[in-house]
Amino acid sequence: MSHPPSASDSHRENGHTERILAIRRSTSYRQSHIDPDFMGRVELRPVRLQLELLKPELLMQEQGVQSTLVVFGGTRVIERPLAEQRLAEARLELQREPHDQKRQQRVRIAENVRKKAHYYDEAKALAALASAHQQQHPGEFVVCTGGGPGIMEAANRGAFESGAKSIGLNITLPFEQEPNSYITPDLCFEFKYFAIRKMHFLMRAKAMVAFPGGFGTMDELFEALTLIQTRRMQAMPIVLFGRDYWSKVVDWQHFVDEGTISPEDLQLVTYAETAAEAWQVVTDFYRHQPAERLPRGQ
Repeated sequence: MSHPPSASDSHRENGHTERILAIRRSTSYRQSHIDPDFMGRVELRPVRLQLELLKPELLMQEQGVQSTLVVFGGTRVIERPLAEQRLAEARLELQREPHDQKRQQRVRIAENVRKKAHYYDEAKALAALASAHQQQHPGEFVVCTGGGPGIMEAANRGAFESGAKSIGLNITLPFEQEPNSYITPDLCFEFKYFAIRKMHFLMRAKAMVAFPGGFGTMDELFEALTLIQTRRMQAMPIVLFGRDYWSKVVDWQHFVDEGTISPEDLQLVTYAETAAEAWQVVTDFYRHQPAERLPRGQ
């Protein structure tokens, strides 16, 4: 037998649905780990740092990544056909205003970019050599880049065209940074914190090859050099690709002459002009290391 609604039931129904909806809409009702407002708070930064370190680490383990070949270089180093096209466009603009200093500068820069175009091909070739080793010894010398365009794209592309895995460690920037399309999807990560990204660059690194680049390339290069020099990290090959470029950008001997580094610190870097030379530096280094230092399969 049904009972007529009581006064308490009527009171409950009056605004009940609206109140429940208000509760469910409140950010306080969200579970912490799926609440972006809560997770984004300044006080939660330590948790975000931990998660950003842990997630790529677990996924790399699942993908069987044991060691990496880290490749750095400029985002503005492009393939020769595109470099020649941009140079032709800059020269055409200069013809219209021959005395315009900005247009003159654009032509000079375009000429220098074209001169560096061969580095794109060499980065692809180096990645192909490392990928051939990786395919014989799974998980070793997986190509790892910053995930962006230029030299990074070339290295990921070299691995992709060889049928091998490669890693992209992208970073959130004020302007959009799209990952290049040659990265293995399950090994492409986007970081918020540069510090954690740096750790992932070096945690599995067996070698680092720095092609001509700008501030970002210098940043990663000197980070690794400092850690090795201070023995906070095991020594590994650090190859500077293109002696002419690097000898103009950094006067290494000047550090020694000024007494700011030791003469033996100069041995931390090696130069190479071709992919074959760079890969030879890497393999020679590990061929002369104790057995426990060798990558699996060496």
